[in-house]
Amino acid sequence: MNVRHIISIGVLLAAFVAAFGATYQVGESEQAIITQFGDPVGAPVTEPGLHFKVPFVQRVNTFEKRFLEWDGNPNQVPTRDKRFIWVETYARWRIVDPLLFFQRLRDERGAQSRLDDILDGEMRNAVARYNLIELVRSTNREADDVLVEGEEEEAILNVIEKGREQISGEILARASTRTADLGIELLDLRIKRIIYVDEVQQDVFARMIAERRRIAALFRSEGEGEAARIQGERARELQRIQSEAFRTAEELRGNADAKATDIYAGAYGRDADFYAFTRSLESYEKVMDAETMFILGTDSEFLKYLERVR
Repeated sequence: MNVRHIISIGVLLAAFVAAFGATYQVGESEQAIITQFGDPVGAPVTEPGLHFKVPFVQRVNTFEKRFLEWDGNPNQVPTRDKRFIWVETYARWRIVDPLLFFQRLRDERGAQSRLDDILDGEMRNAVARYNLIELVRSTNREADDVLVEGEEEEAILNVIEKGREQISGEILARASTRTADLGIELLDLRIKRIIYVDEVQQDVFARMIAERRRIAALFRSEGEGEAARIQGERARELQRIQSEAFRTAEELRGNADAKATDIYAGAYGRDADFYAFTRSLESYEKVMDAETMFILGTDSEFLKYLERVR
């Protein structure tokens, strides 16, 4: 192999390396910044496909287009009512301006570090502005359902003005104003977990027990009131039925007595002596039973009736 062939092969290799170094590919989920000696050159490349650059001089810096995660570390924070709690938060974000992102943060590691400062700081500030109950509940629904007369003053202390969801939204809004000049858009932020320190945990348990007992007492009181109402209605209904039955019985008894009187009157009109005899028997029936011994004199009217019959 002579020198000319060696030179030709070297030129071809150099051309191949130069051609390879002059192209780069951007994926569907990527965007790129071209730098030359460390400084950005040109506009960000956001379209996927094959692109060109100056070989050996320019460098491709790619960034994600997709949503990225941020998970905060647990932080011990005091609330406005001086309760110390551990708070964990998480967020989702994306790079919307890769050039600004590169100029301010360089890469995702720098972004995560900056987000730690911004999001943890805003979370601490927000927690310090609210009482503990605002951070663990989102609505007043349960409290509203169990309010009874005489408890309004106690309930005022537990009324939620914003709640956990709105406080999370407040943190997101405040943090978004600080990340806008970093080429970052915050998509969502949530309080993932709240862990009580031992002192607060015991206090929370005591409050929960007291609240459950109060609700149970309310339900028992309502149940007793409902039972008294049902018993009262039952007593009134029973009295009504008894009154109607008594009235009906009296009407029947009156009708029967009238009928009997008519019968007696008719019997008296047909046979006065037999009527008197029958009435005497009824009188004896009312005052005597099977064990009664009844002694009659010879001048007894009853014996007179028997003598007449004989």
